[in-house]
Amino acid sequence: MKKSVWLSVLFLVFLSCSDNGPINTNPFIPNYTFTVDINMNLPLYSNLQYPSNAIYYAGKGVKGLLIFNTGSGYNAFDAACPNQSLSSCSTMTINGIDAVCPCDNKTYSLFSGQGSLQYPMKQYRVEVNGNVLRIYN
Repeated sequence: MKKSVWLSVLFLVFLSCSDNGPINTNPFIPNYTFTVDINMNLPLYSNLQYPSNAIYYAGKGVKGLLIFNTGSGYNAFDAACPNQSLSSCSTMTINGIDAVCPCDNKTYSLFSGQGSLQYPMKQYRVEVNGNVLRIYN
């Protein structure tokens, strides 16, 4: 009896473990490890200090990063179109509070990463330390 209770408790502990990160299972976008710090005091990134503003940051992730101020925090997504194979047209662009994939003209919300197709945008972790954003995978 004691053995089955302990096994049940151990099983529940393993189920409750989480890394608090987004789920990134997308067959079109490879999983790269990186870390980047963005100082929002610099003029190039100062727009991120205001809600509903987004920037494109090249050179990290698969096709660059789309970083967005939600008003209550920050989201960082890969700029690769989530429902397209990697190609010359699969880098998304910012259009207000949406990201647009030029391959198929599908839009995705920068608030949630959701669109109308099967896969959402690939999301990365964001830590805020004053005016510095650390984005990593």
